[in-house]
Amino acid sequence: MNSHVSIIGLGVNDLKLPTLFYSTVFGWKPTEASNENITFFQLNGILLSLYPKDKLAEDAGVSSKGNGFNAFSLAHLLSSDKEVDQLFMELKKRGVDIVKNPEKAFWGGYSGYVADPDGSLWEIAFNPFVKMDSDGNLLG
Repeated sequence: MNSHVSIIGLGVNDLKLPTLFYSTVFGWKPTEASNENITFFQLNGILLSLYPKDKLAEDAGVSSKGNGFNAFSLAHLLSSDKEVDQLFMELKKRGVDIVKNPEKAFWGGYSGYVADPDGSLWEIAFNPFVKMDSDGNLLG
């Protein structure tokens, strides 16, 4: 199998609330393919999709019941500790759920976590071991 990701799909409780969150708080614009049933956001070479949790579970043939830690996080990498702190200040002003304030990490970087309205975790970090281009794309 080719090693790439095309879409990251998040099952959401109410499509309108997380769509509003990602549009107004993160400042992302839904793509033209978005409609009343699904929202897509263009990221660096991939799409983030928001789809009702019960319909996503039905499509996959699994139960939508359950709660708690989803055992995954998404990450947004920045170029410095200072950029991480600045973004956290902006997100806090916008009322974002700050799960963990940024701090020096055991692995040598600097990171913290925020959550979207459905509790999906976003790690916002500076990783000194990862190279990025000026657009934030990771370089091999």
